Amino acid sequence: MSPGDEQPRVVIRDKRRIDPTTGAVRTPAGEQPAGVRPGTDLPGEQMSEHDTPVDEQAPQTPTAPQQTADGGDLAQQLAERTEDLQRVTAEYANYRRRIDRDRTLVVDQAAERFATQLFPMVDDIERARDHGDLTGAFKLVADRILGLLDGLGVEAFGVAGDEFDPSLHEAVMHDTSAEVSVPTATTVLRQGYRRGDRVLRTAMVAVTEPESPAAAPQPQEAPQDGDDAGQAAV
Repeated sequence: MSPGDEQPRVVIRDKRRIDPTTGAVRTPAGEQPAGVRPGTDLPGEQMSEHDTPVDEQAPQTPTAPQQTADGGDLAQQLAERTEDLQRVTAEYANYRRRIDRDRTLVVDQAAERFATQLFPMVDDIERARDHGDLTGAFKLVADRILGLLDGLGVEAFGVAGDEFDPSLHEAVMHDTSAEVSVPTATTVLRQGYRRGDRVLRTAMVAVTEPESPAAAPQPQEAPQDGDDAGQAAV
């Protein structure tokens, strides 16, 4: 193609039935509306027959304020969704901790209730051991019952010679002796049991108290100023 040849131009024909400028109804090409003389151009037809080159049309781009508004709305929605997600995550974590705590509490209560039902049998086993009757098949059954308490984490306490503790011991007998300096559980009538830091049953003991409790030392009175002066004069 020679430089002098003219390249074909692409044109766009506006065939819309409604004129975007005036809002009037356009008549298709080749038809004349009623009351219009032939050969008369209508405003809509002038627009429809007007050819606009593609390279002369300016692209329509969104204005900066619209972009800024859209970006702000998107950031606000993202912040709200993030806050909702954090709140739901925290609520779920609190729910899991509460469920775990309740489950542990239920297990502990069931274990303690079962252990308290075994205490009367354990007392019979201890009395049989003291009398030397814990032998044969009875000893095998006793060992299994005591093994149940060990499996539940229950341990016995209360030994003769322990210092009396009202939170651990139940005193049913009292006497005095010069051989003790503090109230002491000298005889254990029934063992106590605890599970961890929780006391399931206090120990029943006989308490021996000292005959003459140590008297509290009397505070010495400070000498008066007059006495000091008289002693100095002497």
